[in-house]
Parts: sequence; C-alpha cells; structure tokens
Amino acid sequence: MSTGDDLPIPSDPLEVFELPQPLVKSAVRACRGFNNLLDAVFYDVPTLTSELLDRDKAVRAAGGKPPSRIIDFDALSDPEGSLLLIDANMAPYVHKYESVEVYLSSPHDETRDVSIATITGVGSSALGSAALAWDVSVALRQSVLAIVPGYGVADVILQGLGGWFGFGLYNFLNAKSMVQDGLTIAAPRAASIGRNLSASTPGARTVNGAPTFRFGSGSSDVLHALLQHRESRFRLLLGHSKGALQIGNAIQSLSPERTQGLRVVTLGCPIAENVDGVQYHQYLGLFDALGQLNAWGNLPEHWPPAWHTTNPALPPAMAAGRFAEESDAP
Repeated sequence: MSTGDDLPIPSDPLEVFELPQPLVKSAVRACRGFNNLLDAVFYDVPTLTSELLDRDKAVRAAGGKPPSRIIDFDALSDPEGSLLLIDANMAPYVHKYESVEVYLSSPHDETRDVSIATITGVGSSALGSAALAWDVSVALRQSVLAIVPGYGVADVILQGLGGWFGFGLYNFLNAKSMVQDGLTIAAPRAASIGRNLSASTPGARTVNGAPTFRFGSGSSDVLHALLQHRESRFRLLLGHSKGALQIGNAIQSLSPERTQGLRVVTLGCPIAENVDGVQYHQYLGLFDALGQLNAWGNLPEHWPPAWHTTNPALPPAMAAGRFAEESDAP
C-alpha cells in the first residue's frame, strides 16, 4: 500500500507553481495569435502583406530569403520579441535579429546607419510591428528598426484583466513589472517565455534565471539598451498606442547627451514631455476614445480627425507615415 511518503518532494518548494513549459508556451502562442487580429485592425497589414509578396518574386529569383518569412504562421504566433531592420526601398527589405547583443555587435553598416525606431502597441506580433515600420520607411525613404514586443505570461494576465483598454493606468501603476517580478519568483521557467530579447540586453536583470524588467516592460528595456549602447544615435522614435508609453519609459534615465535633439512621435497615446533635449510631436485623434482614455492628462500638439487605427482601409485613420515625415522635417 502506497503512502504519501512515496511522493517525490521537489527541491524548490515553488516548483509546484510551474506548469509544463510546452503547455504554457502553446497558450501564450494562442493569445499572441489572437492579437494578430488586432494588428490587422490597427496597422496597415494589407499593404505590407501585398508588397512583401510582390517582392518575393525578385528575391527568390536572386536566391535570397524572401521577406514574407515574417508573415508565416510561426512568426505570427511566436511569443518571443525581435528586432526587425526594415527598408522598403532595398532588398532583402527585412533583417531579423533575436538578440540585442548580436545586433549591437553586428559588423554590418545597416545596423549602425539606421536612425529611426518604432514600437507598436499591446501584444503586437512581427506583422503589426513590421507594418508600422514599413509605413514610416516608405514615407521617409529610409531604413527603420522595428522593436517587436515580446509576449509572455505577464502580458496574458494583464490583457485578461483589461490591460489592453487601460494601459495608461497599468503603466502608471507599473503593473507589468510587478506581475513579471512575481512570476520570476514563483514560476521562473514560465516567466522566461517571451523574454529572450529583453534578456539579451547588456546588464539585463534576472531573478531565479528569469529576466525582470528594468524600465517597465521588455520593449522599454530593449529600446533603453539601444539608446544607451549604440555608437550612432537615433534621431527619431515613433510609438503607437502603448508603444508610446514604452518609449516614454525608455528615455527617462538616459544621460542628456543621449537625448539631446531626439525627436519622439506618439500616435494615439500622448506621454509626459519631461525629458530635457527631446522634441515631442504628439498626435491624438479627435475620435480616438481609447487614446483619450489613456492620455492621463497629457495633451498632444496635434488633433487629427482620426481614431486609433493607422490602417487606411479603416478610415478615418492616423497617417503614420505622413506624421513621421512632418515631425522629421528640419
């Protein structure tokens, strides 16, 4: 007859909180996949998809990797973040980096020459992030670095609690950092899912081997590291929705020489203009109830007749490319 004494006792008492990692990762992938629907609403996904597929023919003929690889199923559901170096005017159009350290140490000129970076909103996949960066690249005729937000268990929890509708409040309370910190203590393996990119930043902070956030979110940590460690500086940062808040968090503790002359463009979520040397260009749609809900008293310089989307197929839309061009003018 078996007794309770026969049961294995975990060496770590918190081990009981860990779920099988494949199960957790599948669940996170499913949530990330759902957010692709939001990407199609808020970003010009149809144009990106069409233009990448058209460019496939020439790239395949030259024996290169087709740029449409970022719109396959695996890329759309992958919970891990990445850096997408996008140039709408030059093949192969998309370069993908899965490590900040690898990107910073790259010998290729294009990684040092890019001076524009973009961040999208809650849970966006490579598809939505690439679509926003593509708009800006077309308008400015320059390469753009898209920071694809990682999507982990902390994001699932906050989105389930309504964080998508109240991201201004969650940013104010720094709730994602608190949830992520709790997960690193109770379930570090689960907490590591979706955090590989932020874990690859120089000086990344970890607890029990799982990364924790230094500046409120993974995307903020990544952007801060890029702003701090790149030899060549960014001149323009553009964030849509929650991406604007992530930019605001990332630039807070930079030295003045790193922020002097930096231009920050926000779409659909104005942020506090409290960093010396930064030129702010903020756009909030007259019909953007979601953006106005999350403004927290921060007023934009521009009130275009638009709602929260940047997808021109769903007018009246934010003209992301045109607003970037206006903000980048001398």
